[in-house]
Amino acid sequence: MDLVIFNKAAAFCAYQERTHHEVRERLRKWQVWGEAADEIIAELIVRNFLSEERFAKSFAGGKHRVKQWGRIKIRQELQRRGVGTYSISEGMRELDETAYREGLQKLLEKKAGQLSRTEPDRRMLQMKLMRYAIGKGYEPDLVRQFSEKIMADK
Repeated sequence: MDLVIFNKAAAFCAYQERTHHEVRERLRKWQVWGEAADEIIAELIVRNFLSEERFAKSFAGGKHRVKQWGRIKIRQELQRRGVGTYSISEGMRELDETAYREGLQKLLEKKAGQLSRTEPDRRMLQMKLMRYAIGKGYEPDLVRQFSEKIMADK
C-alpha cells in the first residue's frame, strides 16, 4: 500500500465525513484503482477514518437542521450517493420525530406568511404550501395534515 496516497486519503476523510464511493472516486482521480484502492479503503475503515453509518447520521441530521429537508429527500440523496441500506436506516434514526414535526410546522408557517401576501385564494395557498413541503422531501400525508391545520388557524 502506498503510504503517501493513504495519508492523502486519510486527510480527505478527516476533513469531513465521506462515503465509500466518494473516496473511491478521489482515489481514481489520484490514479489509484483496483486492489490498491480496495486496500486503502479497507485500511481507512479499520482505522475509523471512513464510516458510511457515521456519514449517513451526519448527513441526515445536518440536511434536516440546516436545509429543512424531509425524510424522502434525505433518503433519496443518500441512495444517490451509494450509501448502503443499513447505513441509510441508521442515518434516518438520527431524525427525532418531535423535532421533525416541529420543523415541518415552522417551515409551513413561514412559507404561508410569505405566500399569503401574494395569494388571496386560500385553496391555491394550501396547494402551494403542500407542493413546497413535498418538494423539500416531506411525506405527503404529513404535509396535508399540517397544511390543513395551518389553514384552519388563518
